[in-house]
Amino acid sequence: MLFPPVFSAIPEPRQLSKVTYPIAALAFTGILMFLTRLGARRQIGLLLRSQASQQKFLNLFGVSVPHGDTLNAVFASIDPQEFQNIVASLVDRLIRKKILASSRLLDRYYLVAIDGTGTLTFHQRHCAHCLTKTQGDTTTYYHPVLEAKLVTAQGFAFSLHSEFIENTMPGATKQDCELKAFYRLAAKLSARFPRLPLCLLLDGLFAGGPTFSLCRSFNWQFIIVLKDADLPSLNQEFDALVELEAENNLLVTSPPPQQRRQHFRWVNDISYRDSLHHLHSLQVVECREHRGAAASQGKKFKWVTSFQVQKSNVLELTNQGGRVRWKIENEGFNVQKNGGYRLEHAYSTDLKSAKIFYYLLQIACILTQLTEHGSLLTAQFPRGFGSSKNFALLVLEAWRTCSFDFEHFSAFLRQPFQIRFSFDSS
Repeated sequence: MLFPPVFSAIPEPRQLSKVTYPIAALAFTGILMFLTRLGARRQIGLLLRSQASQQKFLNLFGVSVPHGDTLNAVFASIDPQEFQNIVASLVDRLIRKKILASSRLLDRYYLVAIDGTGTLTFHQRHCAHCLTKTQGDTTTYYHPVLEAKLVTAQGFAFSLHSEFIENTMPGATKQDCELKAFYRLAAKLSARFPRLPLCLLLDGLFAGGPTFSLCRSFNWQFIIVLKDADLPSLNQEFDALVELEAENNLLVTSPPPQQRRQHFRWVNDISYRDSLHHLHSLQVVECREHRGAAASQGKKFKWVTSFQVQKSNVLELTNQGGRVRWKIENEGFNVQKNGGYRLEHAYSTDLKSAKIFYYLLQIACILTQLTEHGSLLTAQFPRGFGSSKNFALLVLEAWRTCSFDFEHFSAFLRQPFQIRFSFDSS
């Protein structure tokens, strides 16, 4: 069988004498479904069972292409955490191989953006773990997830860890929420990457004493969006002190055609006492930005951070740090929802299977990003494909119709080669 042992550590829940399709074959089928943007399990039987595709599966796994229902049935008997471990191990390998070292903030910290998004939504109760939202006479049952994605200014957004937001205690008076999920996620992230220098990029929901204390206990840095209505005492201190510290400002103008003017102001070592009476020393930095000649195009950004802000690092902390948080929305959730992966589609109504399909989607996104930005592909197709969806269509057709010599392919993989990344085009 020609396939890397990525899924070999997953315990087999079935009787070995009755196993037809190994877990690796099932997992690969799910990943291939997402890589080629099929959009539904039923499409596996319709589009992935060509003669060339069957031959590839025989060479890779010694079996034919499994049916989508087979994936669903087997995944329902596996602990989803096994697949979460694989997602984390893939990114861990990229980190250990120093693939992402050049994207670190201040040449040290890996940027991890944390935010929530929706996955499954139903008009009737799906399971005992559903969250509910009622508007008028209509109740919606849904399953959100809190994602920690390792993001880079160049455009990568890799899932590092996921925490599903769900009600686990029957009859509880309060539902699970992003904040509760954040504390669980942070503990798991610290346990999985105990010595990795991290900088968390968070929105204003997480701006508060518990987050500050948690990051300090894990030795993490943070850059958190600070809105004018958030932490009133901190904002008031900043407004009062920033006028007195005139030296803490920087004006930067970029040349045409961008013509972006950024005015930075900051205050270090602001004392903030939270609701639990814990004292924190924080930094606040503000950026007022204008593009072009029209003053009406101006925007204001503000963050609270654990970093000491100086003229020498304010540009990197903001433009290559705080503002990179948007990568989890654009390159992360938006691509997965609207780029053909169909994140919000119910690939299964079984909760275990649905979570595993979610993790397979994350693996497919990691592979797609590495492939699309890799030098092997850009060297062969310097003009690109027009869009990521077009690339997925070509991958599908190649898989369905092309045959190749697996012995030659195996020999090729044994030879040393290097892949570099290019971000000149999308």
